[in-house]
Amino acid sequence: MGIVAGLDSSPDSTRIVVCDTDTGAVLKQGYAPHPLESPESGGRSADVDPQAWLLSLGEAAGGGLLEGVQAIGVSAQQNALVPLDGHGNTVRPALVGNDRRAQVAAVDLIDGLGSREAWAQAVGCVPQAAQPVTKLRWLARTEPEAARHVAALMQAPDWLVWQLLGRPARRTTDRGGASGTGYWSAATGSYRPDLVELALGHQAMLPEVIGPAEPAGTTPEGLLISAGTGETMAAAFGLGVRQGDAVVSLGASGSVMAVHHEALADASGMITALADATGMHLPVVHTMNAVRVLRGTAEMLGVTDLDELSALALKSTPGAHGLVLLPYLEGERTPQLPHAAGTLTGLRRESMKPEHLARAAFEGMLCGLGDALDVLRGRGVEVRRVFLLGAAAGLPAVQAAAPMLFGTQVVVPQPADYAAIGAARQAAWALTGQLPHWQGAAAQVFEPGEETAVGQAVRQQYATVREQNHPGAFAPGGS
Repeated sequence: MGIVAGLDSSPDSTRIVVCDTDTGAVLKQGYAPHPLESPESGGRSADVDPQAWLLSLGEAAGGGLLEGVQAIGVSAQQNALVPLDGHGNTVRPALVGNDRRAQVAAVDLIDGLGSREAWAQAVGCVPQAAQPVTKLRWLARTEPEAARHVAALMQAPDWLVWQLLGRPARRTTDRGGASGTGYWSAATGSYRPDLVELALGHQAMLPEVIGPAEPAGTTPEGLLISAGTGETMAAAFGLGVRQGDAVVSLGASGSVMAVHHEALADASGMITALADATGMHLPVVHTMNAVRVLRGTAEMLGVTDLDELSALALKSTPGAHGLVLLPYLEGERTPQLPHAAGTLTGLRRESMKPEHLARAAFEGMLCGLGDALDVLRGRGVEVRRVFLLGAAAGLPAVQAAAPMLFGTQVVVPQPADYAAIGAARQAAWALTGQLPHWQGAAAQVFEPGEETAVGQAVRQQYATVREQNHPGAFAPGGS
């Protein structure tokens, strides 16, 4: 039928894929880094001039990359708050990422509404430093003059869509992007303007939330622009995950998300109730410690890289000869132990070997993520298979241990620009009016097989040590 494009504006670069509308086959690709530092940021890593995103986009689309494209979808970094004045100009650089400056503001907001439970019931999440609502409170407290001039709020994908359309009077967002703001509820599908006022001190114009297949508009040249969404939602859509699938992301920290039919309010704050890019829901559970556990262990053992650590771990056996590592090296969010440290137990003369500690590090990391999976399972989320993302997903020790510890099929997709592909898929949906059934990601598949019982024993050993050291701190499926 034609071709569509998806662009993903991540924190450091723009990636563009041009895809066949019918099959999803990637025909062309473009890439450009963001400018190293925008002049308006003043060198502050949490402040970015949004014009940098446009410059990067223009460079990535160079060489006629978008010739013949009929529709474009936009994916962009989440939690990037763009405060605008009454004329649509930025009041200050965008506030991006996990802005540690806003940590006190998060506590301030929790107190302002009365409790963590009140926030969970209101918008499906408890304020964290990264969220736009928290950044608004920081702005009101720290830069009151700038805050007074804020008349409208957008996030990175909304702002890029708006710019591509020529800054029309109508400003839009999608459910996925809105669900991460802290002032829109995935459960009710509506904004909470009172929370904007609580954070900012006054009301501000919010973008219209449109449906996943609804176009945001058409450029003067006739190019259709779809709704746009956040990177997490676009990547899930690009991967082709559906109900029964969970996605475990292995970064320095970790996250577990799954497609579900309803929003999950969680008073403990462990679950963040996001919406996905298809009309479903995407509950997410975060852990503070994932690949940083492996890197720390590699440094302690004098191992040069994670490939060598993986090979060392495979010389051991499941259970690591009784060694158990609770991987709470940076404190932890799941369970909520912000001031905890890591714990290594089970030391005996025969277990004090590098390969057993290496194995314990992999098992500790994956058991911690298994705990996060159990939070979702405990709330009725079905998990039939797990997609494992991140460079560490390719390590043989991860691939050997993950199926038995998660107790389910594990899928390791080949590296690809899944957020950009998801954005292109959204563009095809808006163009044709039909949800595109593109071929799923090429992947390796690993089954737990006969080792399921072994994995359960390792998980039980881990849970026993966790309960001994942090009694009552973790209860899967907590309300």
